[in-house]
Amino acid sequence: MINNYTNVLKKYVEFSGRARRREYWLFYLANILLGVAGGILMLIAFALGAAGLASFLYILLVLYSLATLLPGLALTVRRLHDTGRDWPWIFIIFVPLIGGIWFLVLMIIEGEAGDNTYGPDPKKIA
Repeated sequence: MINNYTNVLKKYVEFSGRARRREYWLFYLANILLGVAGGILMLIAFALGAAGLASFLYILLVLYSLATLLPGLALTVRRLHDTGRDWPWIFIIFVPLIGGIWFLVLMIIEGEAGDNTYGPDPKKIA
């Protein structure tokens, strides 16, 4: 899990190539877990009356979110490439009602087997 996370960060703004489902979902799982842990620590700090510490944790969470924004976007584009779709498909999420569901399906489905126009099959590389 750690390798998938650090590999995404190493490819900070690399929008070319392909990304496997595992890489995508483990990166976002780690982000969610870190966010929830930070939120719980922030709530505990507020409950204990340590508003300064809670504010500091909030700022850390915001900075972390900003730091992982571009790698997450690049990863999503590479995941779309793995399914044979180009980057504009990311905007499907803005279609009312079904856009989010359609986007989720695109992130869940298996990538194209073999090489495609975006690069070699990441399953064969790993």
